[in-house]
Amino acid sequence: QVQLVESGGGLVQAGNSLRLSCAASGRTFSSRDMAWFRQAPGKEREFVASIAWIGLTYYVDSVKGRFTISRDNAKNTVDLQMNSLKPEDTAVYYCAVLREGGSYYFTRRTEEASYDYWGQGTQVTVSS
Repeated sequence: QVQLVESGGGLVQAGNSLRLSCAASGRTFSSRDMAWFRQAPGKEREFVASIAWIGLTYYVDSVKGRFTISRDNAKNTVDLQMNSLKPEDTAVYYCAVLREGGSYYFTRRTEEASYDYWGQGTQVTVSS
C-alpha cells in the first residue's frame, strides 16, 4: 500500500523558516515527478512547487526565491524548505506524485488532477 506522510509543519512567526518533508512508502518514486500543494482556509488547493525525477524544479510565482523543493531518491523523500515565511503562506501543505504519462501530465503539473498519490497534509501557520 502506497503512503505519503508529510511532517515538519508548525506555528512560526513571519520571516522565519520551516522545512517540510514527505516520506513515501510502499513503492519507489525515483522515476516520478513530485510536488507540493497547499490549501488555505476557505480556498481551493493550489500548486506550490514541483520537482521532476531528473531534478528540474518549478515554482508558483508567490514562493519563488523563498521556497526550495528537493528530493532524495535513495530515501524516497521530497522536502520543501520555506524561508521568509509570510502570513499568507498559512495553509495545509500536501505532497503528491505526478501520474505516469510522459509529457501529458508534466505540462499539466500545476493541476491537482495530474497527481495520483497524495499525503494527508501538514499544517503550517505563520503569525504576523
